Amino acid sequence: MIQIIHGKKGSGKTKKLLDLAIQTVKTAAGDVVFVDDDTRYMYDLPHEIRFVNAGEYGVDSPEMFLGFLCGMLTQNFDISVVFVDAFMKLVKVPAEQTEAFFNRLDAISAAHNVQFIISASVDDTAAPEFLKKYFLD
Repeated sequence: MIQIIHGKKGSGKTKKLLDLAIQTVKTAAGDVVFVDDDTRYMYDLPHEIRFVNAGEYGVDSPEMFLGFLCGMLTQNFDISVVFVDAFMKLVKVPAEQTEAFFNRLDAISAAHNVQFIISASVDDTAAPEFLKKYFLD
């Protein structure tokens, strides 16, 4: 399953994502991972959550980010939930150009029973239709 926490920059998406990650780790059946573009929130999370700074690895496209996520999953079959903050900063393309990424991520999520919860700076009214089915309200 994929869920997107959406809204304009400064609307509280990261706070909501952090709170959700902290709550999830208490009941998750597997490992919980939090991916961000820098280390700004690393110390806001409990040590049980694996923090990954994707910015250290030169991720700069949806295809590269998908490969990055797949690499994590191949190294740890126990991952059950992946939180991603600053998605648009990581992939460096407009939301309209992420449809193939989400189609492939949806298939990976179903095949490996991994939930992805993503924060994305996407204005609700301007969001592409393919993204809206993932919106977390």
